Amino acid sequence: MRATARSRPRSPGRRPHPVDEVLPAGKLAVYGVQHVLAFYAGAVIVPILLAGAIGLSERELIHLINADLFTCGIASIIQSVGFWKVGVRLPLLQGVTFTAVSPMIAIGLAAGGGTEGLLVIYGAVIVAGLFTFLIAPWFSNLIRFFPPVVTGTVITIIGLALLPVAAQDAVGGGSAPDPTSARNLAYALGTLAVIVVIQRVFRGFTATVAVLIGLVLGTGVAWLLGDASFAAVGESSWFGVTTPFYFGWPKFAGAAIVSMIVVMLITAVETTGDVFATGEIVDKRVGREDIARALRADGLATTIGGVLNSFPYTCFAENVGLVRLTRVKSRYVVAAAGVFMILIGLVPKAGAVVAGIPHPVLGGAALAMFATVAVVGIQTLSRVDFHDHRNVVIVGTSLGLAMFVTAQPDVARALPPWAQIVFGSGITLGSITAIVLNLVFHHVGKDFGPAVAGAPGTPTIRLDQVNRMSRDEFVAAFGRLFQGPTDVVARAYDRKPFADTTALRTAFQEALFAAPREEQRALMAAYPDLGGDRVADGDEGEDSREDQAAAGLTRLSDDDRSEFAELAAAYRERFGIPLIVCVREHPARAAILREGRRRLGNSPAQEHAAALIEIAKVANRRFEDLVAEANPITTARAGAFGTGAR
Repeated sequence: MRATARSRPRSPGRRPHPVDEVLPAGKLAVYGVQHVLAFYAGAVIVPILLAGAIGLSERELIHLINADLFTCGIASIIQSVGFWKVGVRLPLLQGVTFTAVSPMIAIGLAAGGGTEGLLVIYGAVIVAGLFTFLIAPWFSNLIRFFPPVVTGTVITIIGLALLPVAAQDAVGGGSAPDPTSARNLAYALGTLAVIVVIQRVFRGFTATVAVLIGLVLGTGVAWLLGDASFAAVGESSWFGVTTPFYFGWPKFAGAAIVSMIVVMLITAVETTGDVFATGEIVDKRVGREDIARALRADGLATTIGGVLNSFPYTCFAENVGLVRLTRVKSRYVVAAAGVFMILIGLVPKAGAVVAGIPHPVLGGAALAMFATVAVVGIQTLSRVDFHDHRNVVIVGTSLGLAMFVTAQPDVARALPPWAQIVFGSGITLGSITAIVLNLVFHHVGKDFGPAVAGAPGTPTIRLDQVNRMSRDEFVAAFGRLFQGPTDVVARAYDRKPFADTTALRTAFQEALFAAPREEQRALMAAYPDLGGDRVADGDEGEDSREDQAAAGLTRLSDDDRSEFAELAAAYRERFGIPLIVCVREHPARAAILREGRRRLGNSPAQEHAAALIEIAKVANRRFEDLVAEANPITTARAGAFGTGAR
C-alpha cells in the first residue's frame, strides 16, 4: 500500500491505517508536545551556531529562532498532512538540516558577515529549495539504487551518528560540557531510567508518553535542585511575528547557489533514508512517488524558509526515533506538533519555557530515541544477503567512514571547502559511500553474485552461474539437498532467476511443499532410518552420514541401536514411511527418541506435514553447508565470533 492521501474510498466500518488515524484532541496535544520537546534543542542549534559564526546580534538571533520554529511548524504540516503531490503523509517532522551549517557559515563570511552575509544565504536557500522541488520526480526514479543494503546502512548510520549529539547533551551541552559532573550524569541516566521503567511497567497511553514524562520529571527535579532556570520566560514578550524578508531582499550569488544545491542533493539522500526508516516503523510501503512527495515538501519548505528568514529543511531523524519508541504512528500527531511549533514561534514566552529543559535531561531522552533509529536500520539489514561478500564491504566501509568522521569531525578541516560539505557529517559521508559502493558492486560491470555452492578443490558456483544453468546442471548442483528423487529440485529450477541466496533457498522450500502428495511420499520413502547400519557405512550417501553423525547416530552402542530399530519399525508400521528428524536440531539421542515416540501418536495427515517440515529443515542445513563451503573465508570469520551458519 502506498503512503499517499489519495487512498481508495474505505468501506463503512473499515479501520484506517494507523498512519491515517486521527486521534482524540487530548492525545494529539500530548503526543504533539512530546515531539516538540524532543525536537526543540536540535531545531534551535542551527540559528545559534550561524548567528555566532557570522556576527549577528542577540536581537537578530532571537528573531532567527522564532522564524525557525514558525517555519518548522509549517514544514511539518506540509510533510505530514500534504496536498496535491507535496508531502509524504507519514509522521515525519521537519527541521533545519545540520548539513547546511558549514556551507551557510562559509557563504555568510564570504559575503562580509552580519546581515549582508545572511541575505546572500537566503538567496541561495530560495534557489536551492526551488531546485529540489523541481528535481524531486527525477531523483525519486533512483529508488532502485536504494535496496535494503543501502537504506539499512543509512538508517543505522543516522542512529549511530546522532548518539554523540545525545551524549554531548547528557554531559551538559556544547556550550558548557562537563563529563565529570555527577549531577549531569544523574539527570541523563535518571531520565533514561524513567523512560525505560515506564515502557516496562505501563501499557497503553502512559507507555506512549514515556519520553514526555521523563523530560518533565527530569526538568522538575533539576528545577528543585536549582539546575534549571525559567527566568527567560519573564523577560520574553508574549507575541512576535516573523515577517517575510525581515533582514532585507535576498541577494543571489552563483557560487553560493551551487554550494546550497549540493547541500540539498545530499539532504535528499538523508531524507530518502528517513522516509524508508519511517515506512519500516509504521509498516507502510514506500514507493517512488512517496520519495518524490517527500522531496517536494523539502524543497517547498526550504523555499519558504528563505522567504521567512529560516534555512534548508529536511526530515528530522530524532523524531523518527520517537515514533519507533512510542509506537504512535498517526501523522496527525506530527501535524499537531507543527501547530505547536507555529504557536511557539509566535509566542516567545512559550519558546523560553521549552528552552528551560536542561541539556542533560534532554540528552538522556535522546539516547533512547536515537538508539531506536539504529535498531530500525539493523532490522532492515537483517534482510540483506550477507553471504554475498559485496554487501559486507558496502555496509562495513560505509559504517566505518561514518563513525570515523563522527568521532573525529576536525578531519574535514584538512580538505577543500567543497569537500567539507561531505566530510563534515558522518551521516552524509556514510550515506554517499553506501550509495556509491552499491552502484560499483551491484550496477557497474559484471554482476557475479554471491557464491552459493562449492567445496575445496572444486570450482565455486556463483549466483549468476546458477541463473544461467540448464535444468540438468541445476539438478546436478543441488540434488544433494534432498534424499533420493530430484523432482523437487527440478521444480525449484522453474523459479529462476534468483535475486540472492535467500530467494534460492526459498525456491527449494516452496517447491517441496507445493509438490503433489505422491511425489512427497516418494521423497519421504527415500530417507534412511535413524541409526541404521547403511548410514554408518556410507551406503545412503555422505550427506546422510554427516547429518546423523552430528548426533552420534553413526556410533551407537548395541542397546541404542536396538532402541532406534524398534522405533523405526513401529513408525513404518503406522505411517508407511521412515521416521525423518533433522537431528542437527536434536543433538541428544534421548531427545530424538522422545520426539519419535511422541510423533507415533500423531494422525497420518499430521505426520505427513511433520515429515515435510523435517525434510525442509534437513535441506536447509545442507544448503547452509553448500554456502559455507563456497565461502570459507566468510565462514571462518563468522565462526571466530561464534556466529557460524550452523
